[in-house]
Formats: sequence, C-alpha cells, structure tokens
Amino acid sequence: MGFPIRLAIDAVSKAKSILSSPVWLSYPRKVECNICKWEGRHFLSDSWHEHINCPRCRSGIRQRLFFAALQNIEKFSYEKIIHEKKILHFAPEEMVGSKIRDRASLYVTADFLRADCDLQLDMSHMPDIKDETFDVVIAFDVLEHVPNYHSALEEIHRILYSKGYAIFTVPQKDNLSNTFEDLNITSPDDRKVHFGQGDHLRIFGDDFAMAVERKGFTVVSVNESMFSEVLIRKHVLFPPLLSTIPLATNFRKVFFCQKLS
Repeated sequence: MGFPIRLAIDAVSKAKSILSSPVWLSYPRKVECNICKWEGRHFLSDSWHEHINCPRCRSGIRQRLFFAALQNIEKFSYEKIIHEKKILHFAPEEMVGSKIRDRASLYVTADFLRADCDLQLDMSHMPDIKDETFDVVIAFDVLEHVPNYHSALEEIHRILYSKGYAIFTVPQKDNLSNTFEDLNITSPDDRKVHFGQGDHLRIFGDDFAMAVERKGFTVVSVNESMFSEVLIRKHVLFPPLLSTIPLATNFRKVFFCQKLS
C-alpha cells in the first residue's frame, strides 16, 4: 500500500473516531442529562431510537423521566420518595443508585441472576423478606423477564409498608390494549419476534396500570406530558424521532404505584 493511500485511510479513520466521540457530541450544547449533567449536541442512538442515551452515564428515557419526577413533581419529590426511605432496587442501574443510595436510610440491590447485587431474589417469591420491610421498591424494565409477574406484584405489595411505593417501567407496544404473552413461545428468536427481545416473556399493553391496581395499588403514570416543552427537549424525555420498529416503546411511562394499605 502506497504512502499517500495510507495517509488517506488514516485521515478517514481519525475523522470517524472524532465524529463518534463524546467530545464531538459536546458542542454546541443542546441537551443535558438530568442525572449525570452531561451536556452536548445530542445523545447517542441505540437499535430502537435515535439520540436517546446519555454518552456519559448511559441513561435512557425511562431513567431520566424518573429523575424528572423526583426533581419537578412535588408529590414524587426526593423528600417524599427517597429521603430516609428503605429502598429495594431490582436490576439496579448504577446511574440511578448513585443518586439515591446516600439519601436513603437503607438501599438494597437485588437481582435473580446478577452476583454483584446485595441479594439474589426471585421477585415473585421472596419468603426471606418479611411483610412490610421496605418503603420503596424500584424495578425498571424487569417485569417482562419474570415468569409470573402477577405473583411478583403480590410479593412486592406484601413487602411494602402501608402507603409505600413500587416504581415500575415496562416495555409497552404502541396502541396495544392488552398485554400479550404466550407460554408456548419459548425460543429466544421467537420471543424477539413477538416480545421484542430474546429474554422477554411478554410485551405489555395499555392494561398494565389496571393490572397493578388490581393488586392493591393506586397508580400514577408519569410521562413527558407532565413536564414543560423546555424540559422535554433539554433532558430528552421523549424520543426526538418516533421509532417505526413495530415493538418499540415510543411512549415511555414511569408508574408510581402506592400501596393502599
């Protein structure tokens, strides 16, 4: 390979590296992560949506919606949801845990498989956790992995104090009225086709909030409409471009579910 050709290839490679780097994304500053405070031109894309993931902390819309609620909705403020509360966090994301663990009186992480958590728990069967142990249970995009999510909701209800909160997010197909699951769909490839991911056991519909209410909760669905247009654009609380992928969750919600008694 001749020297000029090598120089040209090196120049193209360097340009691609610069264009894909967080430094290039940083200016001019149009968006800001409300978790890690990264600012830049736009967020990174993933296989579902364009420009929705923070380059620094990797937060997505669901995590930023949660913090937008803590920061801007009085009913769900840090003081009322996090401060001096006993919190159980399933499938914990570090960008979330890093912002709430020091404010809680007790912060416990749990997962069915991960060894880096405090507890290895089956969310649908937690006999070692006593009734009314926690003020808050957090589980973002977890219930679609649980074989019996109805039992999980019942167990979470049991371990929460009266008036405690379960805070959920779930993938929801646009305009799907009823949650779809089929126990005969077992292969990862088939699950990806029907549920969006090889380890998902269902795709939730608009009936999710009602399913939680039937387990003894009141439910408030927090979405981008509860915030100003300035905050929506600044923190990317809604996809800049809607995905055309059939199973994409374009309309993210954070479900604040309060135990009735």
